Amino acid sequence: MWKRLGALLLFPAQMVCLLVKAAVCLVLPPRLRDLSRDSVLVTGGGRGIGRHLAREFARRGARKIILWGRTERCLKETTEEIRLMGTECHYFICDVGNREEVYRQAKAVREKVGDITILVNNAAVVHGKSLMDSDDDALLKSQHINTLGQFWTTKAFLPRMLELQNGHIVCLNSVLALSAIPGAIDYCTSKASSFAFMESLTLGLLDCPGVNATTVLPFHTSTEMFQGMRIRFPSLFPPLKPETVARRTVEAVQTNQAFLLLPWTMHVLVILKSILPQAALEEIHKFSGSYTCMNTFKGRT
Repeated sequence: MWKRLGALLLFPAQMVCLLVKAAVCLVLPPRLRDLSRDSVLVTGGGRGIGRHLAREFARRGARKIILWGRTERCLKETTEEIRLMGTECHYFICDVGNREEVYRQAKAVREKVGDITILVNNAAVVHGKSLMDSDDDALLKSQHINTLGQFWTTKAFLPRMLELQNGHIVCLNSVLALSAIPGAIDYCTSKASSFAFMESLTLGLLDCPGVNATTVLPFHTSTEMFQGMRIRFPSLFPPLKPETVARRTVEAVQTNQAFLLLPWTMHVLVILKSILPQAALEEIHKFSGSYTCMNTFKGRT
């Protein structure tokens, strides 16, 4: 009983210390992880944010870059670009939604390249349709790639990270995991599931020394995947640049930041969603244009 009482009394002091520590970290430059001994695997690494992530990891000194994707032409172009930067780079054709293919290619990576110490789950698809207009196979595809793919890739590489006591799991998620919009029901659902997966994984790694996780939740990013999406007030809420998302993601890995919302104003959205009634939230969606932003969606050509 006395131990429990002591822990209860100590808890508020621990919370204050952690808040002070966080405030100090905002002012002082953090200590960055040295990437020179890391082998980084990026899923969906042939184009979009994945390509920028590969560039950023290479620019910051990663030892090896491994790219996974479904389109060989894009993978080959990115691989050649990374090699020109002076970084060893390899690519493997892999559909992360296919469990057997993930395990097979993970084995091939270990045999050809060696151990992976940073896994970046970036691959994703979006179909941009309402539930009733969506094809069943398309709905399954988005769930298999966006959500289940992370189960397979993490299961494939995490055990070795735990053995080495050196590893980092990264998830490129979306703010739509926290605040869904009409017209992208498959994407929002898969990203919400992915967020829960990463939140559970992050907590589960607390007692695993040397192995950590980072979840990035960016606002609308100007890539081909969301081509045609329109925001009502683009000057107030401009789309993020993929290179900005990549840079902030790598920084989050180097500083061991568990969750990153981009831009910082998305924190306001999370707070509003937790305190406002549903009717008020609906009016915000209508006013901001998020209610109809997918009406002009074209997607990747």
